[in-house]
Amino acid sequence: MAKKQAQTAVDARHYDVVLAPHITEKSTMLSEHNAVVFKVASDASKPEIKAAIEALFNVSVTGVNTIVTKGKSKRWKGKPYQRSDFKKAIITLAEGQSIDVTSGI
Repeated sequence: MAKKQAQTAVDARHYDVVLAPHITEKSTMLSEHNAVVFKVASDASKPEIKAAIEALFNVSVTGVNTIVTKGKSKRWKGKPYQRSDFKKAIITLAEGQSIDVTSGI
């Protein structure tokens, strides 16, 4: 009983790990294969991401893949600037489970 409560307890760090859903055409196509894409903290590890998703959304995660997207060099009014790097996590959920990313937590 105590382990079940500890597993589902939401910690403040969980909100710091998972930043936002990453909604693109490719991530929408991944949702057909039981996967959801989130922007996560750059220092978050795969076990931390898994624990945060399971606690926040009350689902069971079967896999976590991470990607660091490097920021592009852009120009605005002729002046160059650098977009920030960010980390994405592709979360694979157990069969029959889903996360509605359009609603807030």
